[in-house]
Amino acid sequence: MTKIRRPEPPQPEQQQEPPGKTALMQPVPDHGENSYKGDRKLEGKVALITGADSGIGKAVAIAFAREGADIVISYLNEDEDARDTAKWVEEAGRKAMVVPGDIKSEDHCKTIVQRTVDEFGGIDILVNNAAFQRTYADISDITADEWDETFRTNIYAPFFLSKAAAPHMKAGSSIINTTSIQSRQPSPQLLAYASTKGAISNFTAGLAEMLAEKRIRVNAVAPGPIWTPLIPSTMPAEKAAKFGEQTLLKRAGQPAELAGAYVLLASDLGSYMTGAVIPVTGGEIMI
Repeated sequence: MTKIRRPEPPQPEQQQEPPGKTALMQPVPDHGENSYKGDRKLEGKVALITGADSGIGKAVAIAFAREGADIVISYLNEDEDARDTAKWVEEAGRKAMVVPGDIKSEDHCKTIVQRTVDEFGGIDILVNNAAFQRTYADISDITADEWDETFRTNIYAPFFLSKAAAPHMKAGSSIINTTSIQSRQPSPQLLAYASTKGAISNFTAGLAEMLAEKRIRVNAVAPGPIWTPLIPSTMPAEKAAKFGEQTLLKRAGQPAELAGAYVLLASDLGSYMTGAVIPVTGGEIMI
């Protein structure tokens, strides 16, 4: 295994059409393909991960598989990226099931969970990771439809999926939500996205209390600026080039650098953690 690649800004100026493709990024993100080494912390577990085709979700899928979990890869329509994630899961000796579709639909969320239970006999870990964001300089440029799409993707879907999954989860199971530094330090140009991330942090705390009697743990990871396809597909090229330079570490994080936080929360290493938010922000403070 090699070390995680940690390139520093400036990145080449680049833009893509949303939702973006991993292979077109410069540099290509590091998901831990050649660096993450597991030691069976999740042996025999079943994990459903949304947005697992690329970025943080892909890194988590690779890490979980190398820790011994079978993986359900939920994604919108990025088939090539999803197949690549499945390849890495299978190379780790685990089963992968890819499920395309729109998690803004409650019916689709129910379908993903039911397919997981039918295929694997249950669900032990739910990672609500998929996200939608766009940048705007003025609130008048944000349409009601876009506001609705952001909320339905980023906070309605975790509600739909958690509601569908919880009845199938045993004591010791884990729900992990992806919030953001934006929940505490909102950028004005990400008004809709940042608002949903604040909601996710609150949702995490409330759901942790609601599911505590069932011994289902609910936690969140709060990434800072992470180099994923969201960046060149939702930011101006000049901003993408400087992405991450404002952190104490002076660079964007790589998806692989978040995988350990999710493994902690999914495994017995985090057995006394619920209602927590773990910041992985390159030094941007969340207090």
